[in-house]
Amino acid sequence: MSIFGGGGGGGGGGSSSGTQVQIAREAPEVESRKLALYDEAAKLAQQPITLPQYQVAAPTSLQQAAFQAAGTTGIGQPTVQRGISALQAGAAPIGAADISRYFNPYQSYVTDEIARQGQMQQNQLAGQAVQAGAFGGGREGVQQAELQRATQANIGQAQAQGFQSAAQLAAQQQQAQLAGGQALLGAGAQQQAMAQGDIQSMIQAGGIQQQLAQQALDAARQSQLQQAYEPYQRTEFLKGIMTNLPTTQSSITATTAPGSNPLSQAAGAGLGAYAAYNIANK
Repeated sequence: MSIFGGGGGGGGGGSSSGTQVQIAREAPEVESRKLALYDEAAKLAQQPITLPQYQVAAPTSLQQAAFQAAGTTGIGQPTVQRGISALQAGAAPIGAADISRYFNPYQSYVTDEIARQGQMQQNQLAGQAVQAGAFGGGREGVQQAELQRATQANIGQAQAQGFQSAAQLAAQQQQAQLAGGQALLGAGAQQQAMAQGDIQSMIQAGGIQQQLAQQALDAARQSQLQQAYEPYQRTEFLKGIMTNLPTTQSSITATTAPGSNPLSQAAGAGLGAYAAYNIANK
């Protein structure tokens, strides 16, 4: 904008100076479009935006199953308890009652057969003594006593063998209980370890599922944000176009006439009337 000053006088009275104003503006069509874009942006800025809430993915079914399994303690406890009982039984000393459980059930038949055979031999000795006319003699008595001793010895040997076999079986059973107890302890620990491994696997797999679900929620929220801010992006795009448009200017010049001096006007009017009077007289 520029301002130019100037003026002139007349009739000796002088006059005030005139004013000239020049205003530089963009082309009217460009200016109107920019103003329209501004009005549209102002109206858009007055509209509230509903921002989407943040969402957190809930635990998956695998994670919930893992949480429940983790709360169930002592998975291998029953097996371990059985192993402890077996070890306690195997460590106890072997008694007569334990050995008796392993006696051969046919042991009595063996001893009865030995006794029967001995009785038969005694009957044969008695018969032979009767035939020889020596029944009740000293020789017969010695033979009968020797036979009875041999019979009792055979019965005792059979019983000892049976007892020894039962004791060996009881000892073997005790060793088997000890070995079984150790195996049960190991199995219980392995069950617990396997359960822990399953829990870890479910937590890891469930964690991956939860991450994928969270990514889906985040992507959905980002899409909603883009939709909410899409009008603003469009306005910004139009602003960029307006900024890059070639600029043309137009100028408007406004001139203000110099003000009149009342004294000069009066003097001028008087001179004019005098001149007219002289012409008329001539």
